[in-house]
Amino acid sequence: MHCLLSLLFVLLFCACGSAQAAPYTPQSDAEILERLPFKASDAEGRELRQMRRALAEQPQDLKRALALAQRYFDLASAEGDPRYVGYAEAAIRPWSQAAEPPVEILFMHALLRQYRHEFDAALADLARAAERDPGNARIWSWRSAILLVQADYAGARAACAKLAPLASALLAMSCNAIIAARTGKAEQAYTELSAALARRPDADSGLKLWIETRLAEAAVQLGRSELAERHFKAGFALGITDGYLIAAYADFLLDQGRPLEAVALFKDWERSDILLLRLALAEQAAGLPSAAAHKAMLTARFDASALRGDKLHQQDEARFHLAMLGDAKGALRLAVENYRVQREPGDARMLMEAALAAKDYAAAQPALDWMRTSGYEDPIYAKLARQLRAGAK
Repeated sequence: MHCLLSLLFVLLFCACGSAQAAPYTPQSDAEILERLPFKASDAEGRELRQMRRALAEQPQDLKRALALAQRYFDLASAEGDPRYVGYAEAAIRPWSQAAEPPVEILFMHALLRQYRHEFDAALADLARAAERDPGNARIWSWRSAILLVQADYAGARAACAKLAPLASALLAMSCNAIIAARTGKAEQAYTELSAALARRPDADSGLKLWIETRLAEAAVQLGRSELAERHFKAGFALGITDGYLIAAYADFLLDQGRPLEAVALFKDWERSDILLLRLALAEQAAGLPSAAAHKAMLTARFDASALRGDKLHQQDEARFHLAMLGDAKGALRLAVENYRVQREPGDARMLMEAALAAKDYAAAQPALDWMRTSGYEDPIYAKLARQLRAGAK
């Protein structure tokens, strides 16, 4: 099963050309179509093979299936490679198709659905799980995170309140701090969260990474670039592979006009669409000839996504259209569609930038409304809002 799924996802993920292009036929058995995320000799590869073998030996073992699915999900989150989500779905499929799946399956299914941006379906799975296991802290933590993506700050706060008596003080505080940073209280969020982290030097490294990234983002919102850089570097110093951290720091470097430093981040990260985009943007900004090849790779990947009906990276595709193709109208179309589903700050920024470039100022109104009602603070966003209002006059 896993060999078949591997082949299927390689073919789907690497399809290239326009919607009318004929399927590509390799010229020889030696031709490389795609390099897999890990080599057969890698420790991760050995671990996954062992876990798959263990599940194959006892295919009705729920714990083994969940462990394998969780490992795949962790890899998808760390590396930005959606193929792992397909592998995870395959591992739990016998249980997820049941009329009344176990709570653990509902929770894992929710994680996989939110990865695919099926947020309402993920929330429905979490609601079902919470009815049967209301004392599960992970359910409330993820519910808050998904509602945050949808800019439902009241709902996210309610989930944090459910989480508070079930989690450590640091995690509970972190849950509320990120909402505060999104709703006009970035300074308060930064002060309280940094103090809470300082009180817990023994905190789990994964939670530390999450907090350092949030602190960096809050510092960016406050226009404190040196402080933001300190937190980004503290996150990297933890030694945990995290695609979100790499992308966030790359965006920071690009905004700072430091593209060559951004290029240096991306060794061996071409398989991740979101990181490949940032590599290409950095190369283009630095005037490097390698930008052309990576632009072609991104074109092929976004064409393949369109063939699959995959809308996983619409914000990034909009950015690609705007910054690399010079297609403001196409970028705006994608940004508008993306903002209907996902309403994080980066989605709002993309919508505003595309609307400005296309001179369709009214299209950015949802993002402007969000800034007004949330109180979101960030000098770059404030400048975009001023430009949009000036253009609309």
